[in-house]
Amino acid sequence: LGRLGHEVTIFESLHSPGGVLVYGIPEFRLPKSVVHGEIDCAAECLGIKVHPDAVIGRLYTIDELLGEQGFDAIFLGTGAGLPSFLRVPGINYNGVLSANEFLTRVNLMKGYLFPEYDTPVKVGKKVAVIGAGNVAMDSARCSLRLQQLNAQQTGEKPGEGFSFGEVHIVYRRSRVEVPARAEEFHHAEEEGIIFDFLTNPVEIYGDESGTVCGMRCIRMELGEPDESGRRRPIPIEGSEFDMDVDMVVVALGTSPNPLVFEDAGGLERTKWGTVVADEEAGRTTKPRVWAGGDVVTGAATVISAMGAGKRAAADIDRFLQGETDPWAEEA
Repeated sequence: LGRLGHEVTIFESLHSPGGVLVYGIPEFRLPKSVVHGEIDCAAECLGIKVHPDAVIGRLYTIDELLGEQGFDAIFLGTGAGLPSFLRVPGINYNGVLSANEFLTRVNLMKGYLFPEYDTPVKVGKKVAVIGAGNVAMDSARCSLRLQQLNAQQTGEKPGEGFSFGEVHIVYRRSRVEVPARAEEFHHAEEEGIIFDFLTNPVEIYGDESGTVCGMRCIRMELGEPDESGRRRPIPIEGSEFDMDVDMVVVALGTSPNPLVFEDAGGLERTKWGTVVADEEAGRTTKPRVWAGGDVVTGAATVISAMGAGKRAAADIDRFLQGETDPWAEEA
């Protein structure tokens, strides 16, 4: 839109723009210097304004942006940043984090540059990551690398029986059903991540201080396919066992934050909380509002979100030029 000559303002909920490219994808996969270079170029060359720490739904509602704030069109690219959690006892102990929070702390607090930068994430010696999607692989690999950095900082020397730490991916289905891309799975396996398939947590243990000190799990077997098309995991009676862990990262998927949609009358959403939008143009059911990326599809890839943004930008341009008004046509 900036290249097409439109005045563009970005409202960013965090203190630094870039979204999941900055807070979600680890440095070893996407250097932050690359992302910031693109953002700086857009701001300087195209005159795009960025408002950080601006939470839509709190600072302004969508209707306020379209009304008193005077914006002609809105594109919702707010992603799916609300994490899903386990429903098991002990989920609130210290040392239990969502993958979203863990990766945000590591990336925005520069945990990958420890000890040059300190970080509030204290990675345990034995970490369990629940889930087996791409985000779970990122969380596991980050945990393992931070364990190695911590060991180097404290001067621990590798020797017989020495281990920087252990990182387990705990997944209730089998290797065949792993939802992560094959490449991500391969990298995690190559780096030494331990995979516990057909395993599901049933309780997280905590010590007197309220900190994680273990996890109760149960073995699973696969039954008939469920609505997702994957075979349904079924608990095996009497197969419970304990895992020695001191940190748990929950990577079970995310959904859009409903706060964004406060007082947004006419904006239709699905039962999963995603926005209903035209696949090609990104038009929503609310006039002058477009949407794309994870807020429409649920958690997917950056490439998919970028494609949706470009298609929506072309349609917004046609609307602003007066070439089309899809909502008037539908009426």
